[in-house]
Amino acid sequence: MTELRGRHAVVTGAGGGIGAAIVAELAGLGANLTLMGRNVAPLEGVAGDLIRRNPDADVGWATVDVGDRAAVQAAFDRARSRFGGIDILVCCAGQAVSEAFRRTTAELWGDTLRVNLDGAFHCIQVALPDMLDRGWGRVVNIASTAGLKGYAYVAAYCASKHGLIGLTRALALELAAKGVTVNAVCPGYTDTAVVQEALVNICAKTGRSEREALAELVSVNPQGRLVAPEEVAQAVAWLCGPNSASVNGQSIVVAGGELM
Repeated sequence: MTELRGRHAVVTGAGGGIGAAIVAELAGLGANLTLMGRNVAPLEGVAGDLIRRNPDADVGWATVDVGDRAAVQAAFDRARSRFGGIDILVCCAGQAVSEAFRRTTAELWGDTLRVNLDGAFHCIQVALPDMLDRGWGRVVNIASTAGLKGYAYVAAYCASKHGLIGLTRALALELAAKGVTVNAVCPGYTDTAVVQEALVNICAKTGRSEREALAELVSVNPQGRLVAPEEVAQAVAWLCGPNSASVNGQSIVVAGGELM
């Protein structure tokens, strides 16, 4: 598959989980890839795996704190120096901390919004000029079912993801006539390290076994299971391709029927 050959895709949060799955999917479609994340070792590991599976893959990486505008600018400048202008941006960097609202500190609230919402704002603003110059671009924001409904004990996370979907919809209308689409993908509970950490947290706070904690999480999914990262990645890849040009401002739910 070569439908993205020659396209430069930047994926934040690319060091593992959903981000790493997205990178693999886009590489399979021929895109030139810049992986971004906080720590270099996971990025090098994902890039190395890609190259081992596909020696022709062209992959670079840059460390970045997406909540820091100057750091974002520097990382994107580095990406451009290798592959040129940015055609595709997937904002996958995120964090989730479970806490009762009454114990949610201003620091936790601010950190969550800084990464999940401000981070997307900074990355899109820095990448967008390239897309507008070319008259073609794809922005995909990895939101969550928590951007479309509420979940207890993650008020900051829900607020940040609702904000991300609002940003997606507003920007999609603003750019609709300029060849750039902006969409969100909204996974339910997905089999990633973040969910594994949530299971440990549930067990520690409630005394439940890991099996009981997992059963509670998957109970909201009518299929009774965690979503696979690859399922999310395939939805993202389709939104990045040439056949999705009429799909704009949408929140694609990947959650086994949890939301309809």
